[in-house]
Amino acid sequence: MATHALENIRNFSIVAHIDHGKSTLADRLIQGTGAVAERDMVEQVLDSMDIERERGITIKAQTVRLDYMARDGKTYILNLMDTPGHVDFAYEVSRSLAACEGSLLVVDASQGVEAQTLANVYHALDAGHEIVPVLNKIDLPAAEPERIKRQIEDVIGLDASQAVLISAKTGQGIDQVLEAIVTRLPPPQGDDTAPLKALLVDSWYDAYLGVVVLVRVIDGTLKKHQKIEMIRTNAHYEIDKIGVFRPKMQDVAELLPGEVGFITAQIKEVADTRVGDTITDARRPCAEALPGFKPAQPVVFCGLFPVDAANFGDLRAAMGRLRLNDASFSYEMESSAALGFGFRCGFLGLLHLEIIQERLEREFNLDLIATAPSVIYRILKRGGDLLELHNPADMPDPAKIEAIEEPWIRATILTPDDYLGAVLKLCQERRGVQADLSYAGSRAMATYDLPLNEVVFDFYDRLKSISKGYASFDYAITKYRPGDLVKMSILVNAEPVDALSMLVHRDRADARGRAMVEKLKELIPPHMFQIPIQAAIGGKIIARETVRALRKDVTAKCYGGDVTRKRKLLEKQKAGKKKMRQFGKVEIPQAAFIAALKMDG
Repeated sequence: MATHALENIRNFSIVAHIDHGKSTLADRLIQGTGAVAERDMVEQVLDSMDIERERGITIKAQTVRLDYMARDGKTYILNLMDTPGHVDFAYEVSRSLAACEGSLLVVDASQGVEAQTLANVYHALDAGHEIVPVLNKIDLPAAEPERIKRQIEDVIGLDASQAVLISAKTGQGIDQVLEAIVTRLPPPQGDDTAPLKALLVDSWYDAYLGVVVLVRVIDGTLKKHQKIEMIRTNAHYEIDKIGVFRPKMQDVAELLPGEVGFITAQIKEVADTRVGDTITDARRPCAEALPGFKPAQPVVFCGLFPVDAANFGDLRAAMGRLRLNDASFSYEMESSAALGFGFRCGFLGLLHLEIIQERLEREFNLDLIATAPSVIYRILKRGGDLLELHNPADMPDPAKIEAIEEPWIRATILTPDDYLGAVLKLCQERRGVQADLSYAGSRAMATYDLPLNEVVFDFYDRLKSISKGYASFDYAITKYRPGDLVKMSILVNAEPVDALSMLVHRDRADARGRAMVEKLKELIPPHMFQIPIQAAIGGKIIARETVRALRKDVTAKCYGGDVTRKRKLLEKQKAGKKKMRQFGKVEIPQAAFIAALKMDG
């Protein structure tokens, strides 16, 4: 079983833009090689989470080992890595690519090359991959395979004359894909007599087995009961179980060079297994570690609070459980005067935030409030100290600040020509600086430098709505630049509401503040006294609205007689309201927080 020659192994991943048919192609390849019995076959067989199935996206990269009998009569082992297409999960893509030698580039034959297609192809080329272009959805009436082939050659610079034409939905062309994998992708290199060197590709927590580690063996052999060492963390373990995924786990005796499989070794926490680490034999270590990956850096932060303060303990337990499986998600405790105890969490992007929030609500039955998402700012203080600011409420006194720097991104936007004007206007409104504008066939490719805090709020939704869904967007964080940023506080009845404070650019603060107070005026119910709602920068109020008081008619019982009696009652009421306003507490309903935080800037 394990005695396969290296030249009969192919390790490959599928890269594509969202919705171009990666997971469907993976399903067909699994079906075409008979890895899953027909009766067990489901759509998106590798997407194990409910959210992945419902949203039709891949979040976690998955692997499967397939046996394929080629036309030359040999049996090949194909290790397939299905990768996510969404920009937030780019780090999942990079680690899957490091474990492979080749990639299938899937392009929709009607839509053509999109922004994420480019980003993922460049990842694959950086990893030194051989690439086979595959044109999917050729059964659609709108498919134009010849035009898309030319587009791949113009935009990416890959030879697409040999592109495989398929329809993953109907299964047309799947045999040609399997043949192309075997004939056009290179086999892995490796030496089974050298000391063990294996790449830790991924790890997750299993309730029965502890931490399961996905490995790709480069040199040497992995065997049961072998003592191993993780080079980065310097930890030692003994292997309990070795196996491969066909998609279900199947035990094997050993893993040889070029093979991809999993091991378990009584590891307690996913945090102990750093993705990109090198696994070697504890008794006979390899000379040098593999280069590994950059750790996933959170770019978006927001506070998550339970709606009912009594559920804080449950939220803490749920966060710990999720952290076991998602090493890119980080959190720390924080408290807020308005919302009580909660956590400040770091995410890779807005989709990641949405998915974590949805998983917490679904898998652990929690009701949560998320504060406005913010990015990491760098604050240079007058003494020369550098602070990282995750939460706008913690901003130091402006008099002590020399400069505030914010992260910028390089965004690539592909859009049909008709919507280019609207897209450029949106980028300009968001303080974007145009770096490049070129054409790929009939579509414009705009490259912009944009501040991340302008993108993180609702940029993606706005881009989709102004381009009727046709524009695609990809970004990479470039560097920090100084910005004219100010902290805007929201005061309700002269009390600051910490959950609503945010850092905004000085030029946009007035408009943002006005929109926020108008929104809150509609959302806060009237009390017995009037409530001022103000937006302030430092001591300066930039916008104000007032919630009118509920009026009780105190003169209703007076009829006829002297007017002074009525006046006396009204004066008494006025004094009462003044006192109430001084000591009265304003109840801001949770719905108001949620609606104000979802505000479209």
